[in-house]
Amino acid sequence: MSPTGAYAFLGHMIASVTVEAPAKLNLYLHVKGRRDDGYHVLDSLVCFLNVGDRLTLEKAEAYSLHTTGPFGAALAETPARQNLVTRAIYAVAGRLGVAPHVAVTLQKNLPVASGIGGGSSDAAAAMRGFLQLWEKHIPQAELNKIATTLGADVPACLHPRPLYFGGIGDEIAEAPA
Repeated sequence: MSPTGAYAFLGHMIASVTVEAPAKLNLYLHVKGRRDDGYHVLDSLVCFLNVGDRLTLEKAEAYSLHTTGPFGAALAETPARQNLVTRAIYAVAGRLGVAPHVAVTLQKNLPVASGIGGGSSDAAAAMRGFLQLWEKHIPQAELNKIATTLGADVPACLHPRPLYFGGIGDEIAEAPA
């Protein structure tokens, strides 16, 4: 697309991106305690599967979230502002100091609230996709901190490969393949 195309008013050449949000499988998960602030202290080993949800992010004049797929209807009654994808986009946009002008299509292939990290993986994919769409960068440590505010396993989902994670999700270490 040329700079004079449909999205020229946004000043960027990339008009859309598609990102995968793979299912997360906890090979083990130990809750080691609870902090005074209410967060649980975790110890987990996770891997990611080759199935999952898919997000398409397109530049737009305002934020919107549309769900499709076999489990999309399960999210239809949830207000968009409560959805983890929306919260992730707004958190990253806020950090960058830009408006969240993006239309998100979430192809929901994973069952909602099934314990396989669908929402967390969707949030992490939204963060990666938003940064890619806007051709921006946030240092990894800072991106992990933002992800931790969304959920304990969101930081691990930013790096969909075998990982150990602990603390409140803020301690991540690579695991063997």
